[in-house]
Amino acid sequence: MKPQVVVSWSTGKDAAWCLHELRTRGVDVVGLVTTVTPTFDRVSVHGTRRDILRQQARGVGLPVAEVPIPYPCSNEQYEDAMIRALAPLRETGVTHMAFGDLFLEDIRSYRERLLEATDIEPLFPLWRRNTTELAYAMRDGGLEAIIVSAPTTSPVADLVGSHWDPAVLSGFPEADPCGERGEFHTCVTAAPGLGRLDIRVCGVVERDEARYADVEAIRTSLYDVQASAT
Repeated sequence: MKPQVVVSWSTGKDAAWCLHELRTRGVDVVGLVTTVTPTFDRVSVHGTRRDILRQQARGVGLPVAEVPIPYPCSNEQYEDAMIRALAPLRETGVTHMAFGDLFLEDIRSYRERLLEATDIEPLFPLWRRNTTELAYAMRDGGLEAIIVSAPTTSPVADLVGSHWDPAVLSGFPEADPCGERGEFHTCVTAAPGLGRLDIRVCGVVERDEARYADVEAIRTSLYDVQASAT
């Protein structure tokens, strides 16, 4: 039986490129999995609005399983929520879950331990790719994103609300161009297989020692094409 894969979808660039890589390899991707924080009605950590998440899911043509977690959220609460959310997916035939992690061994080990309780195997399609080369490959491959959050102590905190550009980030040698160490998080606005979302930045706020860009989707080119055809 051909493996059926879901992608851990943060709404950011690494998740979008992970999906692109899997589809390029002919992998049967059947859905997305995203943690959301109902307190804010947003995607956890990244702070992306839920309506943008759902537009992204429509753009890539996949269902998204939204996993609600509390705020604040302990590791135990997160793990319990994920295991409960993955159980029905396993029953429908999901065999693997793919992550866009790049090089942090502790994060990979954590994911592997978490999935041991689910009978779902982890995949890491981007693992150990040179992040500078990967960042430029993403950009040159048509991926666009906005930097939507960063710790206030991050060297690139002032870039929150701006377009992600590896050329600009090259001026910050202390920051990974993909933000793998948590220097920043993104919301993807265009990518292969996604189409394009028109996004505007409404403002930048600080909360819990982090800076967030509040972004909203104006429309998507996919929607406009479908609407104009009816």
